[in-house]
Amino acid sequence: MNTAATQPPELTTLPFEGMAKEAVFDALASFKKADVPWRSGRMLGYTYDPGEDPMSVAQEAYMQCLTENGLDWSVFPSMHKMETDIIHILRELLRGDDEVVGSCTSGGTESILCAVKAARDYGRVHKPHIVEPEMVLPETAHGAFHKACLYFNVKPVLTGYDPGTFLADVDSIRDAITKNTILIVASAPGYAQGVIDPIRKIGEVALEKNVLFHVDACVGGIHLSFMRRMGYDLPDFDFTVPGVTSISLDMHKYGYAPKNISSVLYRRKDLRFFQYFSNRRNTCYALVNPAILSTKSGGPYAGAWAILHYLGESGYRTIIKKVQDATNRCVAGINAIDGLRVLGKPDMCMFSFTSEGFNIFELADKVREKSFYMQPQFTHGNTPANLHVSLGHGTADSVDAALAMLREAVAEVKANPNPIDLELVRGTVHKMLADLGENAGDALRAMAGISEGGLPTQMALINSVFDALPNELAENMLSDYMNQVFV
Repeated sequence: MNTAATQPPELTTLPFEGMAKEAVFDALASFKKADVPWRSGRMLGYTYDPGEDPMSVAQEAYMQCLTENGLDWSVFPSMHKMETDIIHILRELLRGDDEVVGSCTSGGTESILCAVKAARDYGRVHKPHIVEPEMVLPETAHGAFHKACLYFNVKPVLTGYDPGTFLADVDSIRDAITKNTILIVASAPGYAQGVIDPIRKIGEVALEKNVLFHVDACVGGIHLSFMRRMGYDLPDFDFTVPGVTSISLDMHKYGYAPKNISSVLYRRKDLRFFQYFSNRRNTCYALVNPAILSTKSGGPYAGAWAILHYLGESGYRTIIKKVQDATNRCVAGINAIDGLRVLGKPDMCMFSFTSEGFNIFELADKVREKSFYMQPQFTHGNTPANLHVSLGHGTADSVDAALAMLREAVAEVKANPNPIDLELVRGTVHKMLADLGENAGDALRAMAGISEGGLPTQMALINSVFDALPNELAENMLSDYMNQVFV
């Protein structure tokens, strides 16, 4: 398998004379030539396209408020107005009462970081006996929670999930709670397989144990809320569930707002208080930040406000009906392809599928060669390596083409006379680790074909090697890999 990388970028220096405007834009356009063409409807992840007309409205609103600064709402009351309106709309979608409050953030990760910081600091005041805080989270929870644990010195306590349904195991969560637990986490839905955890049952545990409970609805909360309003049969996941104390919800995913804007909502103001940071211990201005960032452009806020009001409920309902119909066709179509199997039973338009009899990472490369993109995910416990699909308004019309592409790609991968044998890779990796121990890094990088600088043109072998590594070593090498790619 060819893993040759593109050439590292040439050293860039600041020109003495400024470039002409046309030259600047021509250069920027040239940088994007190797990007996946997301407007084609073939990028089944990362981007969320509401359509040309709504996008143009959101973009114009974005640019109108680009230079407004959310650092100080007293100078830019427009920022306060837009944020308040957005939070009120999201609160209603999540069926919260007038006591529910929230903040806008730059993305799901910042929302999650805020929720964890708030839980930690709330615990410092209300449970002062906790000196080594712990957070209970299923193995299906997003990696941003692990980042929050690292940043805020909280111990992650991982709990199990059903390997068939991918739902968090409630008994495992209950058993993991100790006197040091500051927060329980669940997902609506979990990103990887698109299933909603048993939020009501977990809420009962949170109340029983007197522990805060955060629902990660970053990706799907808006989409699911409209599905519920439209009569789809879904389990409850929002503020109607007793025990839920905070929810994170992204606007720039299935809210179809331009990046970067998310939100985190709390059942009460006294919880949100602990999210804030204030400082006047220096010669600078008094600093108060509702979230983690200080300076933040008004552009994302205006884009989110505009798309909510331009689409309205009827616009979102039209999108959701189209996307869910496309999802049903896509799931059924993938299950009908020999050698492919959708994992679990997705609750919305996010899901993953695995392969049987061939290397899923080779299929990922083949999909990319055919100008589509599906996101590879590694083996974890009883969950096999798989490809993730996120469908949306901009990709719903491409489902038939995607299925035809997959049928062709699977046939080509099966016909490959020199496939990458995952079991052989796994055996080789384990032998290297046994023989070389801590010094295995260089050999593993060479085996995977990782070189300094440049970006790989194919990822199957690299992903196969990473898939075989123990978690800690894989994380270390992923950081090292990123460190090598960016020079």
